[in-house]
Amino acid sequence: MTSNGSRLLGFAFALLLTCAPAAFGQDTMGQPQTNPGTTASAAPTRTVTAGEKMKLKGTVVDREADTFTIRDEQGYETTVLLTDRTSVKSKGGFLRSGHNYDVTNLLRGLAVEVEGRGNTSGQLEASKIRFDKNDMKVARSIDTRVTPVEGRLTTVEAQNRTLSGQVDELNEVSKTMRTDIDKNSSDILATDQRVSATNDRISALDDYDVSQQATVLFKVNSAILTPDAKTSLDQLAQQALATKGYVIEVAGFTDTTGSVAKNRMLSQRRADAVVRYLQENYDIPLRRMITPFGYGEAKPAADNTTREGRVQNRRVDVKILTSKGLSQNVNSTIQ
Repeated sequence: MTSNGSRLLGFAFALLLTCAPAAFGQDTMGQPQTNPGTTASAAPTRTVTAGEKMKLKGTVVDREADTFTIRDEQGYETTVLLTDRTSVKSKGGFLRSGHNYDVTNLLRGLAVEVEGRGNTSGQLEASKIRFDKNDMKVARSIDTRVTPVEGRLTTVEAQNRTLSGQVDELNEVSKTMRTDIDKNSSDILATDQRVSATNDRISALDDYDVSQQATVLFKVNSAILTPDAKTSLDQLAQQALATKGYVIEVAGFTDTTGSVAKNRMLSQRRADAVVRYLQENYDIPLRRMITPFGYGEAKPAADNTTREGRVQNRRVDVKILTSKGLSQNVNSTIQ
């Protein structure tokens, strides 16, 4: 048991290293290559030709809203695009049909087999993803250990690639403003102020605001949504659909009644029930939802020694998160 724990901690530490910016560039040869204009990562990347059919085996080393990065045995990293048509299943099972999983279960550290075709962005658009259930248990254990250590860095980097287009656009604005300074010396002061505002907006892309949140309560030992809970989720879903570039965070909790293991499972079922309601009733894509997590009896909102406190702790917290950089107006800071 001690040996397994050491291996998990070692793998978790390796994953943390992949999240850190690379200290040195690296030349690549052949089809796998580092994307131009971006900072080279420690591992070379593979670009998939549009229309090319490909099957890969490797480990998930990075996870974002609608993509993840897989590293194969040769050390090359490939970006995999998830769509509503992607089939995610475990291997084996009855008649070897496997069990269907949501894309939110594709965690870092999970060994997967991916089949699909290249798209015009050089990504592998996945049609099928398969994995072993035992590998899923290992990946979940790694994710549980790595996430608290990464803290804010994990949340930021999970959205960086989704926001990369906006970053490029803002960098172009900054370049244009610098050109204007050379052409019109009388506007140097005003232009410098706008450049500063643009840079502040770029810096704010990795900082998130909670635009709206809701807490839904559950009955004792239940993961079934009450009418009041559904009403709260209806209001939150309508707000999310009217928000640009949003992601939704879902966290489940319990009171201290029962065992720790049972409460963790119950809190996860409550979080999954909220995700399913939002997807089935408002067609909110799963890639818009950060992996739902059940905290069990941890992080209580009220005193568990009282009946009223336990009622408040049988809950799921749902938050709509938006990037501060996307919500800012460059000209709003220039008067």
